[in-house]
Amino acid sequence: KITKWMPKEESIDRLKMEDLLKRRFFYDQSFSIYGGVNGLYDYGPMGCAIKANVLAEWRRHFILEEQMLEVDCSMLTPEIVLKASGHVDRFADFMVKDVKTGECFRADHLIEAQLERLLKAKDINPEKKAEIERLLPQIDNMKGPDMQKVIEQYKMKSPVTNNDLSEPVTFNLMFATSIGPTGQVKGFLRPETAQGIFVNFKRLLEFNQGRLPFAAAQIGNSFRNEISPRSGLIRVREFTMAEIEHFVDPTDKSHPKFETVADLQIQLYSASNQMSGESAQVVRLGDAVNSKLINNETLGYFIGRIYQFMTKVGVDKRKLRFRQHMSNEMAHYACDCWDAECKTSYGWVECVGCADRSCYDLTQHMKFSGERLVAERPLPAPKKVQVNEVQAYANVIGKSFGKDTATITKHLQQLSHDDARALHDKLEQGDEKINIDGKEFAITRKMFTFRSIEKTVQVEEFVPSVIEPSFGIGRIMYAMWEHNFRIRPEDEQRTYFTLPPLITPYKCVILPLSGNEEFKPYVKQISAILIQAGISHKIDTSSGTIGRRYSRSDEIAVPFAITIDFDTLKQPYSVTLRERDTFKQIRVKIDEIATILQGLSTGTVTWGELCTQYPEFVEQQTTKEQQ
Repeated sequence: KITKWMPKEESIDRLKMEDLLKRRFFYDQSFSIYGGVNGLYDYGPMGCAIKANVLAEWRRHFILEEQMLEVDCSMLTPEIVLKASGHVDRFADFMVKDVKTGECFRADHLIEAQLERLLKAKDINPEKKAEIERLLPQIDNMKGPDMQKVIEQYKMKSPVTNNDLSEPVTFNLMFATSIGPTGQVKGFLRPETAQGIFVNFKRLLEFNQGRLPFAAAQIGNSFRNEISPRSGLIRVREFTMAEIEHFVDPTDKSHPKFETVADLQIQLYSASNQMSGESAQVVRLGDAVNSKLINNETLGYFIGRIYQFMTKVGVDKRKLRFRQHMSNEMAHYACDCWDAECKTSYGWVECVGCADRSCYDLTQHMKFSGERLVAERPLPAPKKVQVNEVQAYANVIGKSFGKDTATITKHLQQLSHDDARALHDKLEQGDEKINIDGKEFAITRKMFTFRSIEKTVQVEEFVPSVIEPSFGIGRIMYAMWEHNFRIRPEDEQRTYFTLPPLITPYKCVILPLSGNEEFKPYVKQISAILIQAGISHKIDTSSGTIGRRYSRSDEIAVPFAITIDFDTLKQPYSVTLRERDTFKQIRVKIDEIATILQGLSTGTVTWGELCTQYPEFVEQQTTKEQQ
């Protein structure tokens, strides 16, 4: 979801940044030697390492710290599962076509872009400006006829050829396929990772000894056949998601750890702010939950944890806001939804969704599968209840119907209590024929029973609610890159990233001052120490000047540089350690370097603290001639 463009004064040189990202192979278009395919990208060594570090931190921050249950489910999904979730019927966008060339455009994006362009026109009158500003927040929730009215009203044309456009039509975004050689089992590549968690709810609840609340998590690729992906890594057809499904009793959505995030000051863009044209407000999270701006503590807790994660991996907190879904864009079953949006050169981009989805998903899968996806809570006191039991005897059915046994048994077990009682009464009088998918089967009294009995129960069943934080990893990485892209003021050709050490691809680079043979044993020694300590690093022994080599490592966001100079060759054997953003250097002993870098990489020690403990390096005391 992209809303509102960045103010011009905050824009960055996107072309320069993307040139750096592609030149140093952070990522590039997939299959580029064949011309590439829009919406498909490959991560190179740098992008791959950053992505692995972001996911490792995500696992530590959420799965480890919150004791979540991680699963890894199939990407290939049978149609019935996505029918139950609503994706088959409703997972669609509106598209329009250039009537002459046939080129397709996503209708809401085309309308937004053309209205934004009109807003920037110098000769726009105040009435027209107010009308467009009122229209913009409503576009995402418009149906086809409403979009067509806007296209006609503003005489919108194809942005490429200026030809007329067709009327908007729906386009389902899932990639369809068939499972198996017959082609009769229809399936899709999953459009999200969440459904794999919902269909395994029963097993996960058993694993958690029947206790709620608990959370399950999954990291994996999802697929969406985007109509016209033209926004680089922001809108792609295959992408990595990290999703959490936190199952909770709908009568108690408090959270025991909410107080740990209650004092966070977070930029919230509420539905009422959006409706009244106000900007986002910085609000204390505890106050937002107490005033019911955020529906409940558990939802508020996850908003706080998302904020902490995003700022930890390098998102600028000044360019991060949580936007509340307005009532007309929120699903009818949802209690409250907030999107973590990052400000980029493409506008405000949704990077994380955080929704209280109520009990919709489990209820749907119960309805379609016939499985009881419920939890239990103890009753204040035991009570007597009337229990209806439906029993289909597969062994008896099998003797008469062979290969149709499973179909008949499932049909009988899924009868409503009223239908089951009616069939039971008829079977008391004699055999009864039932119709399943156009085929008739004669059922006997021995094949089926229905009875009502009185039981004393200590617990009651309920369908849990689910709170779902859903992370788009590629979008988060792109926002991180934009927020940390810098150009050295003294040299516009020197571009670099100020990414936090926690997620940089290499924690340091080892640089011998020159090609002097005496430096080589120290390069090997320091590299071996860092490998032993598990610190990722790069060695650059190329012939360029030390300044040029610093610049090369800055480009790929390496936060620290170890330089071996002539002072290294004498006791106490030491090296200089340079910090990427400030250029400052300190001198440290070789046997301390691993401990220092581990502290810097995990955030347990800061560069500022080290500068007070170690001497600042200005110039080496020993030269080649003095040796």
